[in-house]
Amino acid sequence: MKLTRRILAGVAIGGYVALTAGAAWAKTELTFWSWRQEDKAFYQDIIKKFEAKEPEILVKFETYAPENYQTILSTALAAGRGPDVIQVRAYGNLETIATPGYLLALDQQNAPELANFPAPALAAETLRADGKVYAVPFAMQAQLVVYNKKIFKDAGLNPPKTWDELVTVAQALKAKNIAPFANGTATAWQNETIIGGLLSSMLGKQFEEDIVSGKANFTDPRFVNALAKLKDISQYFSPNFTGVDYPSSQQFFVAGRAAMFAGGSYEVANFKSQNPALDLGVFPAPVLKAGDQALIATYYDGGYAVNAKSDKKDAALKFVRFLATPEYGTAFTNTLKNLSPIKGIKVEDAITQDVAKLADNSMSYLMLVRFRYQEPSGSVLLQANVQKMLAGQQTPEQAAAEINKGIATYYKPFQK
Repeated sequence: MKLTRRILAGVAIGGYVALTAGAAWAKTELTFWSWRQEDKAFYQDIIKKFEAKEPEILVKFETYAPENYQTILSTALAAGRGPDVIQVRAYGNLETIATPGYLLALDQQNAPELANFPAPALAAETLRADGKVYAVPFAMQAQLVVYNKKIFKDAGLNPPKTWDELVTVAQALKAKNIAPFANGTATAWQNETIIGGLLSSMLGKQFEEDIVSGKANFTDPRFVNALAKLKDISQYFSPNFTGVDYPSSQQFFVAGRAAMFAGGSYEVANFKSQNPALDLGVFPAPVLKAGDQALIATYYDGGYAVNAKSDKKDAALKFVRFLATPEYGTAFTNTLKNLSPIKGIKVEDAITQDVAKLADNSMSYLMLVRFRYQEPSGSVLLQANVQKMLAGQQTPEQAAAEINKGIATYYKPFQK
């Protein structure tokens, strides 16, 4: 609601009105939607800092369940409603709401802070059809392995560097009645994060280049063999892992009942908030053989956008520009343990510093970055078929063939 200046009270004296309570000045109230329910306390604190700088603007923060967010948001925007400021996802999911014109295009004139970001971060928030940026990027995420340092130390183990070392570590932990991995596969999307965390080094940058250029497809032996390795290591996942969903796998790790969690760097802050006593570390996906390059899988998680139909665009832009400053990026990184892509931030947290170093050697979180623009989404294909493979319903070859078949329906390099 936007309030106009008004006379609160007055007393008529000789034909004039004497003010008794003064005037109330306008305040603009912005609505800000997000799927990051676990980050609510952080955003509420950030909003207080922004409101202190901009006392004429109020920001109301609202969150929705991650699995329902995109549908709720798209429905509201299609009806000409929705929030003034939107936390949007990147790549293909951005395009679904930018293409219909729901978002305000950003440029160096209305958002000069875009200069604070590297080109790949801006590309993740760019609509390919017009080349315009529609959101200020908020995080670079990494898929890797989070591990419990105390469990490793007590067991006399070091983080594995090769796949054979990973198997040896898993066997040693199991022999001590310690679950090697907390991961389950009942939540379909978790299967994609597991692949990013465990198989990136084995697949490698050259595989990604060959896939993008069309020199290879997903029936390539490199991909099939990597899936076979994943199938083998899954025996060390959470007990009855095919029935364990994402929240349950998180709680299993937080409780200190498992040594490793294959997933995202974004897990660290959540784990630590639930159990501050956890001593955690991270390591990249193990290489197939010593001497190979260890990699993590990275992507840009999303951004902050302005609703094109908001009648408070000026205020919304002020808030979005604030979310693009090094001041904000530093707070974001050090509080949430997620790497902000904003240039000039100071990373204080030791684990986040480790993630930043690992990010120097990375490949794309492949399906999200490359194949989530059309249907059937590469991510959905990967998640569903790997889930079946790990449940014993498909072989690695069958899973790879189904993934390739779906992507080939629209990806011309695979249609040769």
